[in-house]
Parts: sequence; C-alpha cells; structure tokens
Amino acid sequence: MEAIRKQATKLREQVAKQQQAVLKQFGAGGYGGSDTVITDEAELHQHQKLERLYISTRAGKHFQRDVVRGVEGYIVTGSKQVEIGTRFSEDSRKYGAENTCTSGNTLSKAAVNYANARAQMEKERGNLLKALGTQVAEPLRAMVMGAPLEDARHLAQRYDRMRQEAEAQAIEVAKRQAKVREMPGNSELAMKLESAETKLQDLKSNMAILGKEAAAAMAAVEAQQQRLTLQRLIAMVEAERAYHQRVLQILDQLEGEMASERQRIEAPPTPSAESSMPPPPSYEEVNGVYASQAHHNGTTDSMGYFLGEVMHSYQGQSDVELTLSIGDFVVVRKVTNNGWAEGECKGKAGWFPYGYIERRDRVLASKIAEVF
Repeated sequence: MEAIRKQATKLREQVAKQQQAVLKQFGAGGYGGSDTVITDEAELHQHQKLERLYISTRAGKHFQRDVVRGVEGYIVTGSKQVEIGTRFSEDSRKYGAENTCTSGNTLSKAAVNYANARAQMEKERGNLLKALGTQVAEPLRAMVMGAPLEDARHLAQRYDRMRQEAEAQAIEVAKRQAKVREMPGNSELAMKLESAETKLQDLKSNMAILGKEAAAAMAAVEAQQQRLTLQRLIAMVEAERAYHQRVLQILDQLEGEMASERQRIEAPPTPSAESSMPPPPSYEEVNGVYASQAHHNGTTDSMGYFLGEVMHSYQGQSDVELTLSIGDFVVVRKVTNNGWAEGECKGKAGWFPYGYIERRDRVLASKIAEVF
C-alpha cells in the first residue's frame, strides 16, 4: 500500500511539472501567467515537508508497535517462567522440610535456602513483568491507537486531496485561457474564466492554510513520538537493570550460604566433645591430685606414662594447650576425668583433648625421638 502511495506521489509530481510547462505555454501571450501555477517553491516545500513528516511518523508508529509486541511476548514468556520457577521452589521446599536423609541435614538446608531464594527471584521477575506492562507497553499502545496521530494523518490526507483538486482546477483554468485567446471578444468565456480563476485562488489559499495546519500537527506528533518512545525505552532498561541487580544480590547471598555448608561438611571430622569440653584444669590442681594419689599408692608419675598417636588435629586455644597435627606422637603423663590429658609433643608440654589421640604400645624409636 505504501509503495503504491509513493508511486502515485511521484506520478503527481511529474504531472505537475508537465502542467507547469503547459500552463506557461498557454499563458505566454495573454491572461494569467505564472499565477496559475500551484507548484511554486513555497507550496512544493510544504508538500515535501509533509511527505517527510508522514514517513517519519509512520516509521515511529511501526517501531512503537514493534516494541509493544516484543514486550507483550516477553511478558507472556516471563509469566510462564514465573510459573515454572514457583513450582520448582515449592518442590525444593518440600524436600527440605521432609528431610528424609539419615546421615545429616546439609542437603535439606540447602534445598530450603534455594527454595527461598528462587521464590524471591520469581517475585522480582513478576514485578519486572508488571513494570514492563504498565510503564512501557500500555503508554506506547495508547499512542499508537491515539487520536493525535490519526487526526494529524487525516489533515495530511485532506491536504493531499485538496492539492490534487487544485491541480485539476489549474488545468481547467489553462483550458479556458486558451479558449479566450482563440475568441477574445466572447464575454461568456471571459466570465467562465474569471470564475475558474477565482475558484483556483480559493483552493490555493485553503490549501496553504490546511498545509500549515497539517505540517504543524504532524510535527507535534513526531516530537511526541520521539520523546515518549525514548522515555519508555529508558524506563524498560531501568526496570531490567534493577531486576538483575536484585537477582544478583539474592544469588550472592544464596551462594554464600551454600558455600558455608559445603565447607562445613568437607572439613576434617572433629570429635563432638570439643565444643562441650570444659577448659583444662590448672597444673596446681592436677599436680596436687596426682601427687596425693602417688604418695598414697607408693608410685611415681612416670609409672603411668605412655605414647599416643594424634588422630585428629587440634589448635591450642591458650598457652597451656598443645597444638597437634595428625600423625604426631605425644607422651601422655596425666589423664583427667573431664576428658583432658597432659603431655609433651615436640619438646613442648601442655594440655590437649584426650579423645584426639590413640594409645600406641609399640612405636619406632625414630617416632619416639620426634616427641622430644
């Protein structure tokens, strides 16, 4: 349809040029002259300006329609993703709540954390889709279907029809001028020529006024199209940017929670008594107890010494505690009832949790040397 319109416009311009030549030829020796030519510079400029505005507003309308169509498609697809993601969140939450694992609850915790994060992300996606609908699609759709654009296009079309009518009237005036030149004394022909020229002038005057109105209306619509479409594109970008930033925050928090759980389960096992174990007794307290027991039994402390191999590493929490590594050997001197032992490892004496070692009755001499 647009191609036909362009072809018709081009043909009219060619006809107008031919009319100019004919009119100049008819008016060379008598009435009228160049006044009957409607395609003067001002009118031609007005016509070309309206053509450019019409093309611009049509392209702007099509782009707005494409944006609306794209956003609506994104909303439909996104709504389906929200539905799938919400169901995924519910399934993960259900597994975490049931906690059927017999060896721990690490995966159940991770499933619950993921369910919460997924629910938050789907909520953010829903907010994004709502914003795209209300802030982008609806305003652009209203402008595409709005009255200002249609009214401006109707003015331009009325101007185009009036221009064609004026062109036809100019031809009529040229014909009557030719007849008057052929029969110069015929008053009836002169009156008809005067009437045709008056009608042509009225058409030219009305066409000029209508052309200015149509150009102003089309220019206003073009400016509104450019401004509003840019605003809606910026709003769309801002909404998507805010959505992705929020989702990134949720994922960062979730990744931190899951990484913490993974480190906890991958760390070397430690005796459960460590967290509830009381602090080691003082040397004065233990030495007094063992001295009284040794005196009563008639034995010395050295009779109770034995070697132990460290099975779990231990980091001393104070100066009186030993730091042990797996594979170390310790000379154990004393063992208390609250789970602590006192001994020597690598030339240093101190306390350590007794559950971290295993007694060794047979040890290579080289290992014994490492203790001291």
